Amino acid sequence: MRLTFFLAALALLAGCAKDPVYQQQSYVFGTLVEVTLYGEQAERAKQLEAQVLADFDQLHRTLHAWKPGSLARMNEVFANSPARAAIAPGMIPIIRDAARLSEQSGGLFNPAIGHLIQLWGFQNDEFKPVRPDPREIARWVKANPQMSDIVIDGIQFYSKNPAVKVDLGGYGKGYALDVAADYLRSQGAKSALVNIGGNILAIGRRGERPWQVAIQHPRKPAPLATLELRDGEAIGTSGDYQRYFELDGKRYCHVIDPRTGWPATGVQAVTVLIPPGKGAGVLSDVASKPAFIAGVAGWREAVRKMGVEEAMLIDGKGEIYITAALRKRLRFLEPGLIIHEVP
Repeated sequence: MRLTFFLAALALLAGCAKDPVYQQQSYVFGTLVEVTLYGEQAERAKQLEAQVLADFDQLHRTLHAWKPGSLARMNEVFANSPARAAIAPGMIPIIRDAARLSEQSGGLFNPAIGHLIQLWGFQNDEFKPVRPDPREIARWVKANPQMSDIVIDGIQFYSKNPAVKVDLGGYGKGYALDVAADYLRSQGAKSALVNIGGNILAIGRRGERPWQVAIQHPRKPAPLATLELRDGEAIGTSGDYQRYFELDGKRYCHVIDPRTGWPATGVQAVTVLIPPGKGAGVLSDVASKPAFIAGVAGWREAVRKMGVEEAMLIDGKGEIYITAALRKRLRFLEPGLIIHEVP
């Protein structure tokens, strides 16, 4: 597994050494997290960043799919369907929003397939190169767990399908971005960059210019392209190069196609750029998954369903498919790339 991040580094290099830039890092949600503030007094920046990281740690525990927390408790109840239990109030909007986005994606974004994710070994800190029994995969696919199976009735919840096991790994980082942005803005922060493993949201500008960030090359320890991230925008990437294992010369990544139960193939990465607005962080996390699963043939329609106009897909051969709107924003750093621009 390879974890390489260039975003904050490029942002810091965009200015001069005397600029008042402060940064704190942590390891949350299974990835590197960086919070960068510009133009604040040192002590205030330290306090704001520490609070954001503390909030992230709390969210990580709350939304963890298999370690003790609110979501893990919900999954225990789902497994005993039609048992009911009281729901943690903070989980109600999260589950409802994830269900809405799942429906919007046509089911390609499906957090209810936690049993399949577990079966493939991606609910572990370390991934073992083991293919599951195809019969077990088929069993969970046939069970057809959906977010729409979850019923919230007042303060109680239950599942109509005991096969539901919610894994918010494709939602939680984006939700945390929105939480951080809301908090920092409420505290009067004017300039910040929050990066959760390559999902990034910008607040304000870096002095006289926008924050500059980079997109990871899926096959090289270097950035593929850079762009200026404007106030309120969020960017997110799903790739096959961070959470994966290789077996018999084949790469198996953590993005599971809920239609087949197998990891999606034929795509190295999908990047989406989300305009400012409520839930920009969440959409930057979610919207890349349906496109990744849909592949070259269906990615454009998949991001369109999610309301996204600025997106890029890199196929298994390294060829780039990019919307005209995003092409105008990127500066590619590598010569000789094969780029297909689409409306």
